[in-house]
Amino acid sequence: MSRLNDDSITIFQALTNIESGKYVMPAFQRQFVWGTEQIEKLWDSILLDYPIATFLFWHVDDSNVSWDTYFCNFLSKVTFDSRKQADTMNYELTSIDVRTSDTAVLDGQQRLTSLFLSLFGESTIRPNYARRSTGSLTYTKLLIELDQNKIAVDEEEYNSKKFDIRFSEKVGRLSPTQFEIRTILQSRFQNNETREQAIEDEISNVPSNSKEYARNILNKLYHKIYTEKLIRYTEIRDMKQDDALEMFVRFNSGGKALKKSEITMSILEAYWPSAKSEFGKILVGAYTGFGSDFIIRAALMLYGDVVKSNINKKIAEDLKNDWTGFKMALLNLEELLKEMKIDVSRFASSWNVLLPIVYYIYYSPDYKKNTASIRAYLIRAIFFTYFQSGTTGKLQQMKSNINNYDYEITIEMLDQINDLRVTEGKIEDILNSEKGSRVAGEVLYYLGLDWTNRNFKYEQDHLHPDTRFSDSKPVSVQMDDWRRWRGMRNRLPNLHLLEGRSNGSKNAMRLVDYYNDMNQDQKEDFIKQAMINPNSSLEFENFEEFYEARKEILKGKIKGLLI
Repeated sequence: MSRLNDDSITIFQALTNIESGKYVMPAFQRQFVWGTEQIEKLWDSILLDYPIATFLFWHVDDSNVSWDTYFCNFLSKVTFDSRKQADTMNYELTSIDVRTSDTAVLDGQQRLTSLFLSLFGESTIRPNYARRSTGSLTYTKLLIELDQNKIAVDEEEYNSKKFDIRFSEKVGRLSPTQFEIRTILQSRFQNNETREQAIEDEISNVPSNSKEYARNILNKLYHKIYTEKLIRYTEIRDMKQDDALEMFVRFNSGGKALKKSEITMSILEAYWPSAKSEFGKILVGAYTGFGSDFIIRAALMLYGDVVKSNINKKIAEDLKNDWTGFKMALLNLEELLKEMKIDVSRFASSWNVLLPIVYYIYYSPDYKKNTASIRAYLIRAIFFTYFQSGTTGKLQQMKSNINNYDYEITIEMLDQINDLRVTEGKIEDILNSEKGSRVAGEVLYYLGLDWTNRNFKYEQDHLHPDTRFSDSKPVSVQMDDWRRWRGMRNRLPNLHLLEGRSNGSKNAMRLVDYYNDMNQDQKEDFIKQAMINPNSSLEFENFEEFYEARKEILKGKIKGLLI
């Protein structure tokens, strides 16, 4: 049974514990994310006598951690970007000697890191447009203004600072009335016999009408750091790592402090400290932009329960121990899609559709013999927007069906799933999809795989231009027909893919004029690529006959993709 002890110490004691390595962080802690404004407001709150909340510590010793339980030290250097937000950085993981490092911080690392950086650490700011790896950095100092006459406080503004505390980017001498907060660490301030004179020296340039204000600030700053026990904490003793992790999740999932993905990643790193760096090796090249959630969901698909969406110790260890096999499944997926002329990068923001294929590839060495069924599944799932809702339940459904069909994806299996079964109604819905919709874009992309050039950018374009439907009604067209035509103009049978530059030049040209400007070879390619009936008239007055003829061609092509 865990025991809880409540206690409090001074800021200086806490920071010296960090400096000596007594305080560490468990591997599942998230990264430092505070910006400069949050640090400034923390110090503002301290000087305003506001409480800075309690901290949660975990006492570690030989009974509750082992040699392969990893921790990390607090950051001593942080770079802020041009927006004054902390740059993403990874902590260096290490095992600890519990004789010297006996306290892990479960809650409060953002506040403690901020205090430590302010007094013991080093902060820099990366200017606009500076490169992350080689760009120049500006060292910054946390300052407080001692001249009350210079302070402009907006009393009406909610949550505004009451003291002028800010990070300075100026290089060189400070204003003579600004005090660098870390200066309070100097021995002349710590020594009772020299402190009064040290304060008087610091305020010598402050106007006489503000000296008492400045004197009070520096005395208060001293007492807040050295005398008052502002670090109030609860220490948990006799608790195992799994329980500490559970408590961390409970603490951080009640509010908005951590996203679910951050908590999941923290849990995974607790059992596999190098997970984030290993993920980074995958999420490059074709998989750039997929994110760690893709890998975590794939791991749940392969080793756990994708519906519960919870990473536990077993799943983390399965992923770690089978990392080579897992990576091979993703490489094979990329290669398989490439053979289908499909870029895996296309799914960076819609990767759930790929997970059943990953599962099939992982468990079926002969998956390449079944490319047609895999392709049929993929295109049905995309065209029918299968994962638009109920994602985890549908992933579990696919997983169960693949298992039931001897670890294969088959057309028969797909036809047993209502949402993936091909029906005339679903095909009609596809044909009625409109310009700008995801379905229309996907259908045009897959219908054009055999002729589009991946190095070009293509756009959805009207065959009969949209502007023509805004002009006056042709004399030969009845009003009811005209209204119907206007409703049809944005639908798939009047859309095709056109390379961006060509689209710019085509603009609002009549279809028949655009066609007649081509040479014979270009005309043949256009009719074939746009999937137009060669016998159809391209004159606008014959729009409905053109539309219906092309609709039938598209219907046949789409059915071919789905089966």
